[in-house]
Amino acid sequence: MLDDLIPTCFLHKSPSILPFSIIIVIIYVSYCAISGSKNMNGIIFDIKRFAVHDGPGIRTTVFMKGCPLSCQWCHNPESMNPAICTVAKTVRIGEKTITEDETVGREMTVAKVMTELRKEKIFMEESGGGVTFSGGEPLLQPEFLVEMLVACHSEGMHTAVDTCGFANPEVLEKVACHTDLFLFDLKLMDADLHKIYTGVPNQLILDNLTRLVDMSKKVRIRIPLIPGLTFTMNNIRQIIVFLTNQNSSVEGVDLLPYHNTALHKYERFGIENHLKELKSVSKAELSDVQHLFEEAGFKVKIGG
Repeated sequence: MLDDLIPTCFLHKSPSILPFSIIIVIIYVSYCAISGSKNMNGIIFDIKRFAVHDGPGIRTTVFMKGCPLSCQWCHNPESMNPAICTVAKTVRIGEKTITEDETVGREMTVAKVMTELRKEKIFMEESGGGVTFSGGEPLLQPEFLVEMLVACHSEGMHTAVDTCGFANPEVLEKVACHTDLFLFDLKLMDADLHKIYTGVPNQLILDNLTRLVDMSKKVRIRIPLIPGLTFTMNNIRQIIVFLTNQNSSVEGVDLLPYHNTALHKYERFGIENHLKELKSVSKAELSDVQHLFEEAGFKVKIGG
C-alpha cells in the first residue's frame, strides 16, 4: 500500500537516505494527489487560536459542527445541528432589541484549514502545543477529520481529538490511528440518567473508552461537573471505579466545573435553556472531588 503512495523515484533508494519526517510528507502529498483529499470539505463553526484548555501547550482548536448528543448543559448549543444553518440572533442594545439572521457554520477544505493552522505553528512548536479538533462532535465528520489529522501530522503538528465517545467503533479506530491524544468526556455512569440528560445511552461511550485504552492510546478524561446531575458523589465514585479498571493509558482527569457563561448563546439563538437557574460549583466542592480522584491515583487538573 505504501509503495503505491511513494513516488517511483524514491523506491530504489535506501530508507536510511530519507529522514522519516520527509517520508511522511511524501506519502501525504502523494496521497493528496491520488485522492484529492486537500479539497475535501468539512463544516466548521469556529477556529479558536491560543487555546490553553484543550490539551498540552498553546493550541489552535477547530470546532466542527454537529453532535449526536443533546446535553442540557451544552456550552456550544449552536453546534448541535450538523448542517450549516441560519438562525435568528437577538441582540439587546439598551432598551432596544434587535433581531437579525446569523449563519452558523461554514464549509472549509482541508487546505484552507491548514492555511489557518500554519499561522500559529510557531506558538505550537515553542509551547509543545498543537491542534485540537472539537465540536460539536468531530467524529460525526470522520472522513474530513482523518484527512485533517493526516495533514497535521505531515507538518509535524501534535493532534488531539475532543470527543463525547458516541461513535461507530470502526470510525473511532480509524481516527485513533492518526491521533496523539484523546480528550474523552465522561458525564454520567447511570445509563437511564445519561439518556435523560444527553439524549443517548452511555454503553457505546464506555465501550469506546475501553477500546482506546486497549489500543494503548493516550487519553485524558474530561468530566463536566453539573450540580445535581453529573456532580453527585454517587456519580463521581462510579466514575472513579470505572477508570480504576482501565490501564495507564488514562493520563489524567480534567474536572470541568459548570459555569453560566453560555447563557447569552441560548438567548441569542432562541434555544430553551433548562439549567439557566443553576449555580456554579464552589472552590471547596471542587477541592473535595479533586482529592477523591487523587486518592485513587489520578493526576487531576481543574479545567482543561
